[in-house]
Amino acid sequence: MIDLTRLPHAPGCYLFSDEAGTILYVGKAKDLKKRVTSYFQKKDHDAKTQKLVERIESFDFLVTTTETEALLLENNLIKKHQPKYNIDLKDAKRFAYIEISNEPFPRIGIARKRTKGAVYYGPFVSSGERDAVLRVIKRTFTLRSCRKLPKRACLRYHMHSCSAPCIGAVSPEDYHVQVERAVTLLKGKGSEVVKQLRDEMAIRSAAQDYEKALSLRNQIGAVERLSECQSVERPKESDQDVVAYTVADGTVSLMLFAVRKGTLTQKQEYSFEAGEEFFEEFLVQYYADHLPPTELILSHDVDPALHDYLSERRGSGVQITVPKIGEKKKLLDLVQINIGLSFRRGALKTGDLQAVLELPDTPHVIECFDISHLSGTSMVGSMVQFRDGSPDKKNYRRFRIRTVKGIDDFASIAEVVKRRYQRLSGEDADMPDLIVIDGGKGQLSAALDVLVDLELELPIIALAKREEEVYLPGEMLPRHLDPKGMALCYLQEIRDEAHRFAVAYHRLLRGKKMRGEK
Repeated sequence: MIDLTRLPHAPGCYLFSDEAGTILYVGKAKDLKKRVTSYFQKKDHDAKTQKLVERIESFDFLVTTTETEALLLENNLIKKHQPKYNIDLKDAKRFAYIEISNEPFPRIGIARKRTKGAVYYGPFVSSGERDAVLRVIKRTFTLRSCRKLPKRACLRYHMHSCSAPCIGAVSPEDYHVQVERAVTLLKGKGSEVVKQLRDEMAIRSAAQDYEKALSLRNQIGAVERLSECQSVERPKESDQDVVAYTVADGTVSLMLFAVRKGTLTQKQEYSFEAGEEFFEEFLVQYYADHLPPTELILSHDVDPALHDYLSERRGSGVQITVPKIGEKKKLLDLVQINIGLSFRRGALKTGDLQAVLELPDTPHVIECFDISHLSGTSMVGSMVQFRDGSPDKKNYRRFRIRTVKGIDDFASIAEVVKRRYQRLSGEDADMPDLIVIDGGKGQLSAALDVLVDLELELPIIALAKREEEVYLPGEMLPRHLDPKGMALCYLQEIRDEAHRFAVAYHRLLRGKKMRGEK
């Protein structure tokens, strides 16, 4: 069951996945909630989209600050994941940059791939905007655009749009002054150029040359938009991790954005109990298993010893930046926005579930069990754990059924529940706040008997697939939750994930059996 309630009315990208977790499609949206919802509400999809919708089992999303950023992020994600239902993946081109080459007389032009030595600005989503900027640069600073210096002046020189270094019409020093001014404009510091264009536009308007005035107005708009921050993809050679968090009710909600060569490649979410120096403890543990990037962007300073630790782990210096203004600060703010959207939805889901089921405590940690088999062969069990509304995959478990012969879902559920909580009891480990059994009254009774034998008093329910009925201990009749309510959608999300995990394990074992492996 797809839970659409967690989608925000914000720009961003969405990723549709199938039962095995393979990403099928990446899309961008000006309004994530409206766009994703349309897939499941419209009935007149084309054949390709209909096949896509039939295969969707889950989705993820990432919020951006503008639709432009969503376009750039979509392109990056498509190139990374190569989804089946996206168009022309192998030949997909990147958005174009404006390039200033590394030559004695640098040329200005358009490039889709970056090479060492040259300087790049962009990328540009709109070719019209990019071309308008190029026209401004060429006309204002008379930079060459030819790939090879000719032996005589070309038409652009005679049109006063090139200073003709090919014939020595400009000295290297004067030419480089113009290059630096162009670079300043491309960095978004073009107030002087804008003033010149506005003055000329006023003259053209007074002379009733409205067509030229309109062209100048478009060029002004293009120059001014150069300062727009595009924080999803930036032309940088360094790798960056951006880490931010919030603390509420003693729980830390933390998110990490990984930016590789200027491209946002993934986000990771963590939730854990707050304690003294928890942030530095997290960084130490995380980078014990991951290579630190060249730059770490954080919301506040950390112990200098951590800097030494990260540099030693990387084998070279690691820069720790705490931005207050500028592009990096905006990227840090974007992480905070995504934290709010991701973890706030988790709190709403757990709170609604507590209220609907009348649980004594908030079900922060939920464990769900499912059984999978094919004609009684390769019986397996799965257990997935959700923590504060999100899957906690490091705590997933899978089981081969050992004591049950043939098809017996009740006995199989009893076995895996016993093995799980007998082990946790022996290790004196934390127990879940709620147990969910994929099944009906019979499966619930089998699991409940095990908990009684283990002398454990844990909240437990069962969710039956056919009618989506919820069974509670001691109640003769099942409960029918609001089919559009957040609580039932959350339970369905958990149950479906347990089923997917069980089926994936079952297929793995069947494949090994067919190959004669153990």
